[in-house]
Amino acid sequence: MDDQETGASKDRAAVTGDEVKVDLIAFVVAVNDGEPCVLTIGQADTLPSGPFALEHRSLQSGLRGWVEQQTGHPLGYIEQLYTFADRDRVGAERRQRAISISYLALTRMEKASGSPKCGWRSWYEYFPWEDHRSGTPPVLLDVLRPRLIEWANSVDDAAMRRERRQRAAMAFGFDDRHWNEELTLQRYELVYEAGLVQEAGSGRDTTRASLVPSKPMVADHRRIVATGIARLRSKIKYRPVVFELMPQSFTLLQLQRTVEALAGRLINKPNFRRLIEQQELVEETGETSVDTGGRPARLYRFRHAVLDETAIVGTKLPVARG
Repeated sequence: MDDQETGASKDRAAVTGDEVKVDLIAFVVAVNDGEPCVLTIGQADTLPSGPFALEHRSLQSGLRGWVEQQTGHPLGYIEQLYTFADRDRVGAERRQRAISISYLALTRMEKASGSPKCGWRSWYEYFPWEDHRSGTPPVLLDVLRPRLIEWANSVDDAAMRRERRQRAAMAFGFDDRHWNEELTLQRYELVYEAGLVQEAGSGRDTTRASLVPSKPMVADHRRIVATGIARLRSKIKYRPVVFELMPQSFTLLQLQRTVEALAGRLINKPNFRRLIEQQELVEETGETSVDTGGRPARLYRFRHAVLDETAIVGTKLPVARG
């Protein structure tokens, strides 16, 4: 192809507006005072993010740079979460393919300092139906269930009605079905499909009164958070990533409460402690804590050697059903 043809091709691309925009988005998690929190900017409705640029050495270095610039918070543990490239994402109306590469980042409580540029919000503000530590959330039975039933019954086709009701029951544990804490993304996508969250309102016949009470986010950032929650809830069961969220020394109760905060459900205390001992995940520091409100509690630290010992078989840390 000669220069003239190349120039013509570029002109056609410019006219049609076809281009790809790549954003790097961070889902940064800390556990503060027993609450799993997400790092946000703006009106607590936006995840730290920025475009991938030519000067970035790698995707991760680009993400780290944007997060530190926007929040003043350096990232530690990080892993790629998911790439979102649906054709109907933001930018599609300009014939622009918007691709978002999202990352999951974990940080310890003492490093999660505040900044005027950002804030930490409990992820249960965005997903109030996900916190079952005090039993089934009222929003699940009083709001979500009747509105999902109404949505399922809103179609004329009987097979589709059954399919919708079954999906709702399986995702949310209706009709005496088992609640699976790992289905966070499936639940959010179902609520979105039913038009029960603000993000689904564009181009739909929805009113504020029909929405489930929850905090919205810009674009599809809440979907990214749901993806990250599901990933983390699954991963804490087979890899010791929970210790990335713990201080250098901690009590076993603090560790249990952190796992419960992430899972959104309570854990049987004897079973949890027995599992920790069997897996040899922690070791005593020789010190005690007097901040427990009762007898001094032994302090522990993560036994880093476990990372090498379990590189092949994995580390089991299941969330008990008790």
